Amino acid sequence: MPYQSCRFILENSQLPNARFQAASAIRDAAIREWGILTDENKRSLILYCLQYATDHANVPDAYVQVKVTSVAAQLLKRGWSEFADSEKVEIICQVKQAVQGAHGVDAQVSGINFIESLVSEFSPSTSTALGLPREFHEQCHRSLELICLKEFYCWAKDAAVSLTDKIVGGTTSFSEEKICSSAMRIMFQILSWDFRQSADSRDRTTFKPNACSAGIRREATLLKKFERTLVQPGVSWRELLISSGQTTWILSFYATLRQKFSVDELWLDSPIAVSARQLILQLCSLTGNVFPADNGHTQINNLLQILSSVIPWIESPEVVIEAIRLGRSESEFLDGCHALLSIATLTTPLLFDNLLHSLRPFGTIHFMSILTSDVIKAYVVNHDEKESWMEEALDVLLETWTVIFESSERDKNSITAEGRSAAAKLFNNITEAHLEAAWATAYDEDDDAEHFVASVSKRDERLGSYAVIARATADITIPFLLMVFSQHISHLNQIIGKSDITRILEKLYWILLMIGHVLTDSGEGETALIPKSLEDGFPDFLEKEQHPVVALSWSIIDYSRRCLDPETRTSCFSPRLMEAVIWFLARWVDTYLMPVVGTNIHIASVDDSMKMHGPQSSKVILLNFCGEHKEGELVLDIVVRICLTSLISYPGEKELQTLSCQKLLVALVRRRNVCMRLLSLESWRDLASTFSNERTFFSLNARLQRSIAQNLVCAASSLKDAEASNEYVRDLMGPMTSYLVEISARTDFKDVAQLPDAMYMVICLLERLIGVAKATQPRTQKGVFDVAVTVMNPLITLLEAYKNQPAVVYLIIKFTVDLVDGQVAFLDANDTSILVRFCMQLLQIYSTHNIGKQSFSLIGVQDEKYKDLHALLQLLANLCSKDLVDFSPDELGSPDIAEVIFFGLHIVSPLISSDLLKFPKLSSCYYRLVSHMLEVYPEKVALLTKEAFAQVTTALDFGIQHQDIDAVDMCLRAINALASYHYREKIAGREGLAAHIVDSQGSNGRLQENILRHFLRFLLQLILHDDFRLVISGSAADALLPLLLCEQELYQRLVQEFIEKQATDFMRSRLANAFHSLTNSNKVSSSLDRPNRSHFRNNFHEFLTDISGLRIKTCN
Repeated sequence: MPYQSCRFILENSQLPNARFQAASAIRDAAIREWGILTDENKRSLILYCLQYATDHANVPDAYVQVKVTSVAAQLLKRGWSEFADSEKVEIICQVKQAVQGAHGVDAQVSGINFIESLVSEFSPSTSTALGLPREFHEQCHRSLELICLKEFYCWAKDAAVSLTDKIVGGTTSFSEEKICSSAMRIMFQILSWDFRQSADSRDRTTFKPNACSAGIRREATLLKKFERTLVQPGVSWRELLISSGQTTWILSFYATLRQKFSVDELWLDSPIAVSARQLILQLCSLTGNVFPADNGHTQINNLLQILSSVIPWIESPEVVIEAIRLGRSESEFLDGCHALLSIATLTTPLLFDNLLHSLRPFGTIHFMSILTSDVIKAYVVNHDEKESWMEEALDVLLETWTVIFESSERDKNSITAEGRSAAAKLFNNITEAHLEAAWATAYDEDDDAEHFVASVSKRDERLGSYAVIARATADITIPFLLMVFSQHISHLNQIIGKSDITRILEKLYWILLMIGHVLTDSGEGETALIPKSLEDGFPDFLEKEQHPVVALSWSIIDYSRRCLDPETRTSCFSPRLMEAVIWFLARWVDTYLMPVVGTNIHIASVDDSMKMHGPQSSKVILLNFCGEHKEGELVLDIVVRICLTSLISYPGEKELQTLSCQKLLVALVRRRNVCMRLLSLESWRDLASTFSNERTFFSLNARLQRSIAQNLVCAASSLKDAEASNEYVRDLMGPMTSYLVEISARTDFKDVAQLPDAMYMVICLLERLIGVAKATQPRTQKGVFDVAVTVMNPLITLLEAYKNQPAVVYLIIKFTVDLVDGQVAFLDANDTSILVRFCMQLLQIYSTHNIGKQSFSLIGVQDEKYKDLHALLQLLANLCSKDLVDFSPDELGSPDIAEVIFFGLHIVSPLISSDLLKFPKLSSCYYRLVSHMLEVYPEKVALLTKEAFAQVTTALDFGIQHQDIDAVDMCLRAINALASYHYREKIAGREGLAAHIVDSQGSNGRLQENILRHFLRFLLQLILHDDFRLVISGSAADALLPLLLCEQELYQRLVQEFIEKQATDFMRSRLANAFHSLTNSNKVSSSLDRPNRSHFRNNFHEFLTDISGLRIKTCN
């Protein structure tokens, strides 16, 4: 044991790093050998670390002392459930004396550091791994909260309060200031605790309705986005936090110091200032039954008191922002913004707004409007990339607005007229600021220099936050947006041909983005719905022509359709503006065009809408103004023509074309009712014809052609007649499949194929085929399969011709993968045979051209092989799913899928080198497939050739040594399946895997151990080493049981060898008992049924605990 050596280094070494490593070694050794240490050894180690940190508190290189205290905290936690209460008290008392200053100022700092480490270790979210189950950490968490946490807070508070007067008077030393800031930091840390024990559910139940009626929100959940949490310590903390005037003390202390150091620009970032503000923010998040049940009066006073102290940090925001730009610290300003967010989270919008009314002639929302406007102006108009604090401030303020208005949606009267006016004015200011920035940056060529946009996702997130503000006052902001859009269109019409329109087009770009976010939600991953605030925001509008949302939508669509005129398109629609048009139309179509909900509330006439009043009338108008009638079809036709125009009239504009293919077309074919209308439109037929028969779309990026094909085929699924759907697919792809058949049949194809134009054409057609395969639906499955059958032989020819062209090879494999994935569940025996033959032919040809030809000196070649092999494994996995989804009885002539998969693995496995298995996705895919096959079809393994069986076991041998824990787990499951199958077969009197597991001569002439013995030996070595990962203990136990049942004699010999290697009789006896209990306790038998496996698992977990400290140390 290294403890004496480590102590000697700690006490005598002159090298700080050596002392640091010695402390780490004590920790590692103690955790590893905890099971064999006596209680006295454990306690003395903890006390030694505490004493060392106290005695050396004034030594330089404080990080060593911090490490030693951290070790003491970790060891105390490790023994927390084992130590008697008296032993814990002995340790805690020593800490208390240090924190109270009994051993001097330096020792006081050390004691505070220990409490900080202890609280951190006992919190599951920040604890250090000890190799113990989560339940242990949870138990320690509950115990410390119940016994010590409040006492720790009191010690820290007393330490801080005792130094308050000296710090204010300027008579403290540096160490005393450090004690005060450290103590407040611990108070903040403790208030950040995830309180679970202290809250009394009965008090909370009686408290909740009273508090809610006063404007305190109980359903609030704070803002992990900004690393803030609600503080809910419960009734037991009320005296300490509320009645004792804790908030008053810290607010007064900080305000006094702030005034004293007002001319010192650096003071705001001093440890004591930062710690005080962090504590104030936590007190600002205080809620729950820590407050008395007095209708929220005490909590409201607490929030008002904090708000009155925080407002000076951010008041006159324009002045504060300018001061920060001139060199003042931004930390206080940011903390002030966080305080507003915390208060808004805990209060209803009405209470939040009224809080400031008692201090100023205006409400909090009015002040928030001014504050946000000034931050927006500074960030958007005068943006400097180096000033990242502005972005943080804006994010916090926008989150605050989101909290306010999400709450107000439940109560429309929760915001006053003054607040609504302030919010509307803020949105107007936001819009004007962005338009001003757009005007100023219209000629910027460098995308990195665009104002405020770090990325599209960040831009959309921010515009989405603006939309929340706009929707809350939609009756004001929607008409404003309509006015702004109309003014800019009018201005554009006036200056066309007379002056440069670049700036006005850039402003229109941003207007469309802003309007798109206000009118629609993204719909990513869910059905896009009309925002409820827009449905309910216009109760006075009974005619759709006058509805602001309808008027704004028609204005944009009317403007967008002008791009269909070539002359207007050239002069007024830049590629960038068209990007905004396509983006807007994609979201608008998804939300307003023929909505499915609207079909259930159809308006037969204008008179019907007049019979409805209030929000219901507005909702019906929005659901039906562009429904399944003449206007809806007209708009649909316009949108399709705009989409086609964007694809053929803007060559080289990849971003625009991507939006058209992957956003707008996807939106058009998402709903079946829209697809039914699409297929009847001449414009859609023009799009399909252009795709099928013309070369126009070949100028597009090949991947985009995949998307177009997929969307065109998806539309066919809406046809009621399945044969019509299939005929549509065949007609759509007919010209392309004919081309592939013809070109592959040419006698000079191998020469022609290498020409760049021919190769590009082939790549484009393969991408289109992939798109068609991905679009497979029940109604189009037959048509897609017919297309695939037509091109199967040409694809084999292409694979031969392009064997040295990785891009083409990969696309052929990718098409096959997607084809199998979409088709395998539908095919009968004959079609399945056709598909399987094609797949096997592809695998054999690929193997023939690639086995033994990997060149790992070139990273690019390795990457290409990785892509190909990953796709081939996906192909086999997709074939494997045939047995999982097809429950019909086997038909005559049906191929045996399991045999096909094993044959495929036999072909693919030699291509997968150990270097390629270092790619995580390839490794995961390979071992998942192997594991599945061995678990589901172990009987097929016995029928494999020796060569094929060797490939499987070699892969498992490599995988069980893999660094990836998932790969190891899958290999253990596979080994369990193999050994279990062999054991059951042997018990039944059959040979099982006997033909494969006999000892044999290796290539080097040596006798090789059979595979089950090899895995048993290796698994025991894995378990008995100190780096065994507990997360795989279940799989390891499941694999070990059948292995030791198959090879009991070898198991006993290996166990005896390991026992004899132990240094002392005590260790040998302990290890022998552990192995005996593993196989003999808990009624473990020689069965492999579920109950016996469960018993063995339990024994195995006990075994791992028993051998703690006895495992073989891994050498690095």
